[in-house]
Amino acid sequence: MNARDEELPSGAGALISARGLRKSYGKTEALRGASLDLHEGEILAVTGTSGSGKSTLLHCLSGIVRPDDGVVAYGKEDLGLLPEQRLSELRRSDFGVVFQFGQLIPELTALDNVALPLLLAGIRRGTANEQAGEWLERFGIRGQADLRPGEMSGGQSQRVALARALVTGPKAVFADEPTGALDSLAGEQVMTALVHAARESATAVLLITHDAQTAAYADREVWLRDGVVHSGSAAVTGHEAVRHEG
Repeated sequence: MNARDEELPSGAGALISARGLRKSYGKTEALRGASLDLHEGEILAVTGTSGSGKSTLLHCLSGIVRPDDGVVAYGKEDLGLLPEQRLSELRRSDFGVVFQFGQLIPELTALDNVALPLLLAGIRRGTANEQAGEWLERFGIRGQADLRPGEMSGGQSQRVALARALVTGPKAVFADEPTGALDSLAGEQVMTALVHAARESATAVLLITHDAQTAAYADREVWLRDGVVHSGSAAVTGHEAVRHEG
């Protein structure tokens, strides 16, 4: 039976539930029945070797890619069956996505990059700029508001990307190797900022990483092997003050 013929999964307290996800690219199977629950307000790290399917899993959970089989349930909605318009709406409001290299719009300033999701949602320019400025302030980069991505450091650009992902007040942020292109100090600054912001706004974070230090910021860690998710114990970290603040 196709997983979509069954009732939508609803793990206890889960914000997003995925069951039996399969996704292939040509003859390569990226996911082979992966299942995962992301709970409200938690920071969940998904680790695994390069090519294990981590990014594909994130893309399926955030509605960027449709799985070949299996279900991704967000409330009473199956993301795999939603029209593109509804998926776009969710990514503008309920979901925020951060990629390894930020993917900021190079022609826009930091302020304009952060304000863009609000403008797309129909918020007036003045209000959008004010809210964007507040988020830049929270990430300690208000002074870079008028700079373009090419004028900022990698760590600054990534914090702009995080501010852009969080400015709409999403229920979940999907971060794909957010520190992968940064040195250890910049990576720590980015993760500290992300965790603080997520705690303050009760936002769930799905963190894709191959780095143990980055995964240590999570409440829970699972690993992906051969396209299947394997559970791990709660992450043991040296960042308890950061994790539990707020």
